[in-house]
Amino acid sequence: MTDDLVIRPAIEDDAAGLFDLRERVAAEGVWIGSEAPLDPARERGLFRSLVDSEDKALFIALIGDDIVGGLGIAFGLPGVTEFGMQIDRAWRHRGIGSALMTEAIAWSTERGAHKLELQVWPHNGPAIGLYEKFGFVREGCLRRHYRRRSGELWDAVVMGLVLDTASPGSELNGPRYV
Repeated sequence: MTDDLVIRPAIEDDAAGLFDLRERVAAEGVWIGSEAPLDPARERGLFRSLVDSEDKALFIALIGDDIVGGLGIAFGLPGVTEFGMQIDRAWRHRGIGSALMTEAIAWSTERGAHKLELQVWPHNGPAIGLYEKFGFVREGCLRRHYRRRSGELWDAVVMGLVLDTASPGSELNGPRYV
């Protein structure tokens, strides 16, 4: 991990830098769901929805004044948070993803979430390894679920991290299928 890494909530002044980061990662075409070129109006709306909400958050990773990572998180189902993140290519494998994951888990726990969930491309081994390091398990696969601009249909791996292990489970829970 780099010593000068700062993780903090995004503020309005971060919008342009975060857009540039997302555009760079999206341009790689293989790591995140968004595809380049990004729609600036849609990205501004997404940014504002994450920054100006009680049940959503946007965290950035800074090295000096440079935004090198970002993680957006929101409640989907009651008690379940879902997130997505991106790391600048030059800064991957340096602990930034771990620092953002730590923040996402803390934010979710503080707000009473009982579970975190995510979707990741099956070919994104480094991200899957990071999530598994934090205790996420593979819960399923969405086959041919996402249509890319190329027309290809991509699978997604569904992963989850149970935060509340003390509450009772349903008596109706059946055998594990995954």
